[in-house]
Amino acid sequence: MDSITITPSKPIYAEITPPGSKSITNRALAIAAVARGESLLVGALDSEDTQVMMDSLRKAGISVVHDPENSEICVQGCGGVFPVSAENMTNLFCANSGTTIRFLTAMCANSHGNFRLDGVERMRQRPLGDLLDGLRQLGVTVESEFQNDCPPVLLRADGIPGGCASIPGNVSSQFLSGLLMAVPGARKETEIRVTGGLVSRPYIDMTIAVMRAFGIIVEEPTENTFRIPAAQVYQGTRYVIEPDASAASYFFASAAVAGGEITVRNLTKNALQGDVGFCECLAKMGCSVEYLPDAIRVSRTPETPLRGIDVDMHFISDTAQTLAVVALFADSPTTIRNVANMRVKETDRIHAVVTELRKFGVRADEFEDGMTIYPLPPEILENTENLKSLQNLEKTIPPVEIATYRDHRMAMSFAVAGLRLPGVTILDPGCTVKTYPNFFADFEKVKSK
Repeated sequence: MDSITITPSKPIYAEITPPGSKSITNRALAIAAVARGESLLVGALDSEDTQVMMDSLRKAGISVVHDPENSEICVQGCGGVFPVSAENMTNLFCANSGTTIRFLTAMCANSHGNFRLDGVERMRQRPLGDLLDGLRQLGVTVESEFQNDCPPVLLRADGIPGGCASIPGNVSSQFLSGLLMAVPGARKETEIRVTGGLVSRPYIDMTIAVMRAFGIIVEEPTENTFRIPAAQVYQGTRYVIEPDASAASYFFASAAVAGGEITVRNLTKNALQGDVGFCECLAKMGCSVEYLPDAIRVSRTPETPLRGIDVDMHFISDTAQTLAVVALFADSPTTIRNVANMRVKETDRIHAVVTELRKFGVRADEFEDGMTIYPLPPEILENTENLKSLQNLEKTIPPVEIATYRDHRMAMSFAVAGLRLPGVTILDPGCTVKTYPNFFADFEKVKSK
């Protein structure tokens, strides 16, 4: 479809289990590929990003058998070195999957041969310089083909010597994650020091947790300094993947915006994914949040107004777009801070969010590392609660078409606005295939329950 128009909803009462985490699935795939023996990934996500990772691994000589019906992937690991030709170029096309190109640039360095990793036009604008510099510090021969620290990447792999590397942590945690996952196979002990602040520390904790599940020792003698003993080999295993916490944020936000109660199953407060912290933002806005043994429940009654908040989303920036849409329905402005890394994602997400929010007639201000969102007028908020005076609203609020910039999170987050505002149309809804192909079908199911 070229577009989809969201129909407003009464308060929602539903349960849902989102598909598996993209972040965990792609980490587990990359690690299982270099493990010794067979791995079975249970609850794995089937999406464009994970398909890109699987396709790249197959081109690197790995057997990957995907059973999407049962959400399982069986990977026959190579024991550390991808079985590729040492003479010929191995070309890996990573589309717009940041995890794929960043993880595999590092993981391929353990092998012996020549690799070229490339992607779509937007990928060629996304930075890789810190990762490439970190690999060079560890003795790897790697460069940006156009000498601009962006893809395509040219890698002449002959194993990772190891040693010491310093890497900035303020652009993307995926650079550090890629290095961490690759260096267990280095010839000597490796120490990686993070300089400056570390974006999204929960994603590093996630990476280390997955590494340890496959048998690797990772030490952190001081904060943000990581020591990995040499010549370790990942061990194949059965690994269960959590539902995607970023995907869950759109359903939690639905309860906040439309009212009612949403329960997300198989996701807990102690999940590997830091994005469960989004629920704490909703709690500060006035929602009720319950952490159950095997689920998280978010609810809001019509009598409970949403409050504007001032929040640092540095560690959970993938849910900042969701919160920005919820902020439309608060009783005061909301400011989201410390998310400069959003500017180098699938699109410049700070600018894109502010641009689309303004289509609702509200004030939205962007600054270097965040944004402030001013809510809809009180009379509109009152009439949209529980769909009061919907016909009058249709006369006073013009239809809004939301551009998505080929960014899956733009499409999913702005769909939430359509739960209370008539005429919200999402352009290019198919872009959700990147991480959640069935999002709009699931979104409608939740509304209808």
